[in-house]
Amino acid sequence: MSALSIFEDAPIASIVAWSDDTPRPPERHRKKLSVWQSNNSKGRLIRKQGERGIGNISLGACFTLHEADFGGGGVIAIRMHRTFSVDSRLRFAVLERPAAGSIRVFDRAGDEAELVYLASHRADAEEWLTRHGYPNAVLDEVSADAVAADVIEGRTAA
Repeated sequence: MSALSIFEDAPIASIVAWSDDTPRPPERHRKKLSVWQSNNSKGRLIRKQGERGIGNISLGACFTLHEADFGGGGVIAIRMHRTFSVDSRLRFAVLERPAAGSIRVFDRAGDEAELVYLASHRADAEEWLTRHGYPNAVLDEVSADAVAADVIEGRTAA
């Protein structure tokens, strides 16, 4: 799939993989492996942003994936996000779509909203919110209609 296809078709909270189609180098080539891993990984789709302008600068549409969290002792010190332009030449694939009935927790309402948690059910989402400080959070249930639309249109998670 192209980056544009991910932007247009993949629902927020999907697991998306990206690749530059090069073979993985051997473990002993640490620098080459590190470069390869930055161009071949996966993450959860947390945000889509349409084309926008800032002053005289025009920014194209893009999407953001949450790739990893780093920390220890239950504390996240660094959260790794990757943002891709819809013009990216990397190849993308939807590995997993959010399950019908799951609850997406967004940090706020509107176009600038970002997924902060995917809960299995509403009680899980509400309990999670009591432990995390998102006063403007919005809960959004993944509908069965969205999952059914993927089947009807012939799209699959793989």
